[in-house]
Amino acid sequence: MQIAMIGLGRMGMNMARRLIQGGHQVVVWNRSSDKVAAIVSEGAIGAQTIKEAVQRLTPPRIIWCMLPSGNVTKLILKEVLEAISSDDLVIEGGNSYWKDDLENSKAFVEKGCGYIDAGVSGGVWGLKVGYCTMVGGKDRFVRRAKPIFDTLAPPRGWKHVGPVGSGHFIKMVHNGIEYAMMEAIGEGFDLMRNGPFEKLDLGGIADLWGQGSVVRSWLLELLAIAYERDPDLESIKGFVNDSGEGRWTILNSIEYGISTPVLAQSLFKRFESRQQDVYSNKVLAALRKEFGGHAVRKE
Repeated sequence: MQIAMIGLGRMGMNMARRLIQGGHQVVVWNRSSDKVAAIVSEGAIGAQTIKEAVQRLTPPRIIWCMLPSGNVTKLILKEVLEAISSDDLVIEGGNSYWKDDLENSKAFVEKGCGYIDAGVSGGVWGLKVGYCTMVGGKDRFVRRAKPIFDTLAPPRGWKHVGPVGSGHFIKMVHNGIEYAMMEAIGEGFDLMRNGPFEKLDLGGIADLWGQGSVVRSWLLELLAIAYERDPDLESIKGFVNDSGEGRWTILNSIEYGISTPVLAQSLFKRFESRQQDVYSNKVLAALRKEFGGHAVRKE
């Protein structure tokens, strides 16, 4: 098939590569021309503008937007809308908030175009193992894009989960769960590192748990790789950022009255990791000193 990939970041570039390797004709556009040149050398067709990228496709067209969530995506979608014609199909694959899809899709529907929101998970490993893809949109548009999803995803690795917005909603929940799983793994390995047994082979334990244990997971496989590169993670600072999906998960749990304490705590722990000396802990130490005479450590 023909497809235009708009945005060649860490995900978009490798997705374009996987599509080319799968036999599709891929037109690419990116704000920085060096990335366009790099992927053109691998078989893509470059475009200097979004309008040119669209015009290089034969109607009805498929355009995949793979950009940062928020204003960047909204601005690019507006440019895409101006360039396409009725019956064209736009797939929004960034880590966008699902409620934005409900609003963004209206203009495309009014123009007689299709709109699909695709939640994509796979990170930098997706080129090799495929991208798990959660797809929201109308049946007829999803069927049209099926060869694209078949190429990008591993076997059984994509699913039409519901109407527009549902793809990014499911991906949002997926990332909320990811936060909690990572926090649990981090706490467990902290306990093993600082528990009663010295010099445990933490990388070996991560690998061991991947061999048939109840908690086996890709996250543990990745942790084993990380320990192989840096046996005590000495080169890594414990500063943990968040992409926003975890926050949206908690906001939605509040909106719909669903109790998600573990997911919420995992998000708050990420906030705590960015503070040099958490002020609330100062308050706790001061209170323990006042009511129990417990010693405090001075700055």
